[in-house]
Amino acid sequence: MSLVLEKRESSSPLVNFLVPVLSVLFALLLGALIIYLSGFDPGVAYMEMLSGAFGSGYAISETIVKAIPLMLCALGVGLAFKTVLWNIGAEGQLYMGAWAAGWVALSFPQGQSWWLIPLMMIAGFLAGALWGLVPGILKASLNVNEIITSLLLNYVAILWVDYFVYGPWKDPKGYGFPFTPFFGEGAWLPTFFGTRVHLGIVFALFAAIIIYFLLKSTRLGYEIRVIGENPRAAKYAGMNIFRNIIIVFIISGGLAGLAGMAEVSGVIHRLQHAISPGYGYTAIIIAWLSRLNPITTVLVAILFGGLLVGGFSVRSIGLSESLVYVIQGIILFLLLAGDILTRYRLSWRGRS
Repeated sequence: MSLVLEKRESSSPLVNFLVPVLSVLFALLLGALIIYLSGFDPGVAYMEMLSGAFGSGYAISETIVKAIPLMLCALGVGLAFKTVLWNIGAEGQLYMGAWAAGWVALSFPQGQSWWLIPLMMIAGFLAGALWGLVPGILKASLNVNEIITSLLLNYVAILWVDYFVYGPWKDPKGYGFPFTPFFGEGAWLPTFFGTRVHLGIVFALFAAIIIYFLLKSTRLGYEIRVIGENPRAAKYAGMNIFRNIIIVFIISGGLAGLAGMAEVSGVIHRLQHAISPGYGYTAIIIAWLSRLNPITTVLVAILFGGLLVGGFSVRSIGLSESLVYVIQGIILFLLLAGDILTRYRLSWRGRS
């Protein structure tokens, strides 16, 4: 006798809804256990996180600032996942978008915002799209595993940006620190209501709406859904698999590149070492928790933005913000485990 996984013919919509919800709840419970074993009160820690993320107007604005790159990256990887293309390279695509936008900003320090910001947006999107196109072409033409290529390209992109901020673009007045001079004010994204919430939120919401209607109401969206659900049937129906893989990787990488542009133009206002605290990787969790729904992705990204901001708040009681990343990892682990049990059942199989 052996224990095997058998694919279910269908899964319950209720189960599909409960898996992400229970994944978050169980992750918080395990996080509470870790906090307790660390010598802290879980209730106090979680209240501090909640207050730090949503307890005031300033806290909410900072949560939205953190959520903007998460939204854009998650929308991009979610579109790829919808086509069963595992783009794990959003982090590198974000860095390349930030680099290209920074290059434009540093090239025109006196530029006017009405033309400089659109140029930075185009440069950021194209750089992310080209970085995503590399694993896309390899997958479409040679069937090279896109998980490996997109993941490894993250490190190339990060080191590429580090070369410039430690080398030719380093601020001569920065006392040796790894960052460029500040961009001219024409390269700064406008902010709203005296907060740090910038125009990137409009990019993210607009992208979510466009992707939603693309998937629901266009031929390309229909083909993406069919390819994701049954690639063989899509090929038999005459759908151009190569073209769709390329298009999806371009959009996916481009959105991550736009996230990088928004981060350096709206928040940092220059290029520096460690632009992202792992937005591209966190976006993978967000995409799965939202069940690859673009509208839900926006809401889940705000939740994770709050988790990041709340993580900084717990330092006031002596707890490390690394707890946030532990909780994120637990959520992903439970979510994947729940998905497996949703799609497959365990059964005993005897030897014939």
